[in-house]
Amino acid sequence: MTDPIADFIIRIKNAHMARKTVVEAPFSKVKKSIADILVNEGYLSSVEVREEKPFSMLVVTLKYIGRQPAINDVKRLSKPGRRVYSPSDAVPKALGGYGITIVSTSKGVMTDVAARKANVGGELLCQIW
Repeated sequence: MTDPIADFIIRIKNAHMARKTVVEAPFSKVKKSIADILVNEGYLSSVEVREEKPFSMLVVTLKYIGRQPAINDVKRLSKPGRRVYSPSDAVPKALGGYGITIVSTSKGVMTDVAARKANVGGELLCQIW
């Protein structure tokens, strides 16, 4: 797999479209950080790590508002073939502030709002709304 982050967010999007309640993905620290941000922002219900041999899995519980999924769409910004970086003052807002942009910074993975507040830029991972 060439882009595990894109695979993770698309698994979440596809599970929402199929009306699933739980989705599993291979574990990585970056995916766990992204999932934790989505839980804190109210896009997912919960996330947990299920440790199995030979590798661990990330178990994500999806969130619905009524019958509608909490996540309407996702957009991968930085890709393996074309990395996208931004300084803190130029981190874009997703849909004019309606959604969130997830940024990988030197201080960890955070939202666009947290990156501007901490005055750090970094690699733009994805936008979610």
